[in-house]
Amino acid sequence: MYVWNRQRPSTMPYHRYRPAHERVEVPLTGRAWPANRIAHAPLWVPVDLRDGNQALAEPMDPERKRRMFDLLVSMGFKEIEVGYPSSSQLDFDFVRHLATPGVVPDDVTVVVFTAARHDLIERTYDSIEGLPRAVVHLYTPTAPTWRDVVLGHDRRELRTLIMGSARHVARLAGDRDVRFEFSPEVFNLTEPDYVLEICNDLTALWDAAPDRPVIHNLPATVETATPNVYADQIEYMHRHLDRRDAVILSVHPHNDRGTGVACAELALLAGAQRVEGCLFGNGERTGNVDLVTLALNLHSQGVDPMIDLTDIDGIRRTVEHCNRLPVPDRHPYAGDLVYTAFSGTHQDAIGKGLAHHAKRAAELGVPPEHAPWDVPYLPIDPADVGRGYQAVIRVNSQSGKGGIAYLLRTHYGVELPRRLQIDFSAVVQQATDGSGEEITAQQLWELFHATYLAPGETSALAEWTTAQTGPGVHEFAGTLRSGRRLHGTGNGPLAALAAALAADGIEVDILHYAGHALEPGQGSRAIAYVEARVGDTTCWGAAQDTSVLTASLHAVLAAVNRVLIPAARSGS
Repeated sequence: MYVWNRQRPSTMPYHRYRPAHERVEVPLTGRAWPANRIAHAPLWVPVDLRDGNQALAEPMDPERKRRMFDLLVSMGFKEIEVGYPSSSQLDFDFVRHLATPGVVPDDVTVVVFTAARHDLIERTYDSIEGLPRAVVHLYTPTAPTWRDVVLGHDRRELRTLIMGSARHVARLAGDRDVRFEFSPEVFNLTEPDYVLEICNDLTALWDAAPDRPVIHNLPATVETATPNVYADQIEYMHRHLDRRDAVILSVHPHNDRGTGVACAELALLAGAQRVEGCLFGNGERTGNVDLVTLALNLHSQGVDPMIDLTDIDGIRRTVEHCNRLPVPDRHPYAGDLVYTAFSGTHQDAIGKGLAHHAKRAAELGVPPEHAPWDVPYLPIDPADVGRGYQAVIRVNSQSGKGGIAYLLRTHYGVELPRRLQIDFSAVVQQATDGSGEEITAQQLWELFHATYLAPGETSALAEWTTAQTGPGVHEFAGTLRSGRRLHGTGNGPLAALAAALAADGIEVDILHYAGHALEPGQGSRAIAYVEARVGDTTCWGAAQDTSVLTASLHAVLAAVNRVLIPAARSGS
């Protein structure tokens, strides 16, 4: 142990478990996959209607199954696993429904799943009668623990069972347009030489050819090792499978260790061509690999995912309806909060990045949605998946000036000077510290109004005039609503007002002034911001008016009143 690591041994019974390398041999391949790059999308195969459905506490009814199927078709999936028709009447009836002419598009192939038993295989073929094309997916667990504990077969006996079932699958296909798929379940814990022997035997038995390839699907049914181990296993199969150009090498990772996405991506580097998974990762235990995350990971690397995810919220709502399970707020790409920043430094960076992106798009002469994307903290443009920017930055007690300024700018057109951002962020933090809750853009504006605008509105000038009486000389005269008269001279209207206030016993030094229009066009409202030292106190005031000059004068009074009114109430 390192001297700086003060962690102590736990009481967890870790000694009961064997590491993966003691459970299965992983042949050294002189691995090439770490140097590879994913340059194109694999064939995506959603299994929401089979593997995902069997993991639901309440499996989908026919209406929800059809809605899920229609969603998958609309997204552009071309091979869809639709059920385990020998497992239940509901699954059987749904496959029969898909056999209705016109339900399945001409370019979509359905996949049906069956265990290696003759009666179940026959029931499966009954279900696909009338479908123009299909993939029959045969599976059997092959790992030692499953052979010994579940099936009671040694290696030879299990191979005999698989080959007999595969012959039955081929025999029942006849002259129909049916292709074949085999999954050695728990592939990742099965002896590599045994899996290879079975897969090569099936390739020969099913007479695989490039124009009628066999699918060998290699599941990480239960994740047991780091993703690099799975990649080594896939690369071994990729290198040694017979008739490689007639085999589609497929993977089906689960997520027991939380690394299902990494397993799939590394498997693609190692030679996999097809990925089975579910939208948003639904599945047994911790789920199947998440196809949405995988596809958008490719998108973020400049690779066409070849499925349509432009309405991520609509897709999510449909999946939540069909599964009756929520998609977490922090789910990659699709969660409610993934394009949201609460941290002040993140907000500031995102705000600046979005402004820079808009400027760069204008310089390139292209719409922002076509310009190269390089915005801090946002791997993709939220607009690519149908999100807007309005929720990118949100504010709570952890937020900073950048996020606050961004929300006021985007919702109310207010461009806060930097020092005012700092000042107002302290006000916001004080308001949110007690509850710890998020503050909305409307609440933010109401707080800004009460803090900086309202003091100038309640005790503003009743009447006033200002005039330039000579070069660089301005005179101010006015009456406060309290009836007090003011008069002063300065080098500008604000300086003349400050002199008038000084003559009335209120020392005011204007430190900073800024202002801008809130809307385009003549007669639009303007807002002015003034930082002033009133006596020994420095504070900000703001005001709105259709006249920039009027707004400026009222902003000075707002700053003054912010100091004087609390002082008067305290009796100082």
